[in-house]
Amino acid sequence: MIKNFIRGFAALSLSLTPLLAPTPAPAQTAPPSLPTAAPTETTTLADAVHRIPASDERREGYARAAFKHWNAGAKKSDGCNTRAEVLIAEASEEPSVGAGCRITGGEWLSYYDNQEVENARKLAIDHMVPLAEAWDSGASTWSAHRREAYANDLGAPASLVAVTTRTARHKGDRDPAQWLPPLPSAHCRYLSEWVATKLRWDLAADPTELDAIAVFASGQCKRTAVTYTDAS
Repeated sequence: MIKNFIRGFAALSLSLTPLLAPTPAPAQTAPPSLPTAAPTETTTLADAVHRIPASDERREGYARAAFKHWNAGAKKSDGCNTRAEVLIAEASEEPSVGAGCRITGGEWLSYYDNQEVENARKLAIDHMVPLAEAWDSGASTWSAHRREAYANDLGAPASLVAVTTRTARHKGDRDPAQWLPPLPSAHCRYLSEWVATKLRWDLAADPTELDAIAVFASGQCKRTAVTYTDAS
């Protein structure tokens, strides 16, 4: 009788085996890969100037409104637009930022002319490569979204700079063949940032512009560093 019971229990165990078998673990899927950030390039001005494609420039169809600015900036919830964010980032003495991003106090150094400014209203946020120059150099073929990104570029310190309104107006939309900062000691930095911005946004330069930069690149600014990251 005991033997019959053991045989019956064994048979029952076998019949339940499929029900008691462990459930296979779900297949593991690899986590989605994050987009790779564009590498930062650093070279000399003497080398960088040769990386800019040469092309004749065309102004046809340009309108400042084609470059939407200033937009809500990088921190969309703080009430600060791009202009305000540049002012806050570049202050040599930190300003107070109140409700609605109202900026009071603070101090800035305009490197174009070495002027200290204590009133933010007397500062302009200069596009290193002016909007009209960018249009002439390739931005005319861009989408509205890319032009807006260019006009509000907070991704590279060289793209937007707080300077005295007077020097920004005097510069206008002129390139380095036509205008350089009034402070001679600012020339190498200015040309470095101009070239970095053109390379960052894959903008061309006309032969006269390239020749003007090359004069400095082969002389007093030969060893000036140019650092940029591709914006595309």
